[in-house]
Amino acid sequence: MTTLFSRIIAGELPGRFVWQDPEIVAFLSIAPLRPGHTLVVPRREIDRWTDADGALLARCFEVAQAIGQGVQRAWNAPRAGLVIAGFEVPHLHIHVAPVWDMSDFDFSKAKQEEDQSALDEAAAKLRAALLELGFEQAGDFRPGA
Repeated sequence: MTTLFSRIIAGELPGRFVWQDPEIVAFLSIAPLRPGHTLVVPRREIDRWTDADGALLARCFEVAQAIGQGVQRAWNAPRAGLVIAGFEVPHLHIHVAPVWDMSDFDFSKAKQEEDQSALDEAAAKLRAALLELGFEQAGDFRPGA
């Protein structure tokens, strides 16, 4: 069964991409905890992170680290938080967001109807920060374009 994230990666559904490489993409969450909340997702469908091979999992975390550096820079955050929950979509994904304290990772406070222009602004801000940091994989990737 094709996952929601595979459909986004294939361009069947919209996504605000901030990173792409041959194995991994990253795009903004449509229900962000904070501006800049990003999902790091392997292109290959894997349900549980515990089922991923070590090399792919390592690459996911390398990208998550880059995204974390980007969100810290873009939002002047003291930390970038990282969570693998695994319940929302059966496709491995890592949540990365700028955080100021533990309550910033309370998923019950996620915005369910985020303003589309706010998502566009956050994506542009994060892409710019990633490019400033020297990550050439950052950009406005549009599948099928």
